[in-house]
Amino acid sequence: MAEIKLAAEARNDFGKGAARRLRREAKIPAVVYGHGAEPKHVAVDSHALMMALKTPNALIRLEGEGTDELVIPKAVQREAIRRFLVHVDFLAVKKGEKVGVELPIQIEGELAPGGNLLEHLLNTLPVEAEATHIPESVTVSIAGLDAGHTVLAKDIELPAGASLAVDGDTPVLQVVAAQAEAPAEAAEAEGAEG
Repeated sequence: MAEIKLAAEARNDFGKGAARRLRREAKIPAVVYGHGAEPKHVAVDSHALMMALKTPNALIRLEGEGTDELVIPKAVQREAIRRFLVHVDFLAVKKGEKVGVELPIQIEGELAPGGNLLEHLLNTLPVEAEATHIPESVTVSIAGLDAGHTVLAKDIELPAGASLAVDGDTPVLQVVAAQAEAPAEAAEAEGAEG
């Protein structure tokens, strides 16, 4: 994964008022944690950050005002209604260091014929990967799977350099048979009683 460069400026004002002023200036307050150092409070351009966060587990280089640090987003806070960015916590990382991330699960193939349904027990797969080589996702083939089949975490082929950060016997996907609908007469009878 290529690193994304973002300009960051140090911030010394804290609290709701300072955060609101930053947002009016199209900047997002953020904090950089990690490696036993004191947290660094920075402000980042909101549009550039929003675009960077479209990539899951984005590797970001924060540059400016004495800051030159590799980070990954760990907690992203958004406004409840309009989903605007409000605050971001970054985790400082180093080349060669392993970090825990959650990879989106991509599905390929078609289930066996017969009206089977795919149930997602996990939407992301927790893994450990080298900080500068975080995969974007994992792909799971469901081709020909029939009702009753469960895909476990250990069954998923991981990208090179990644290892599971969850028990291998954890169910990830499950194929279930479609439920038959109740006959129309029974449904009408139940409706008349209520």
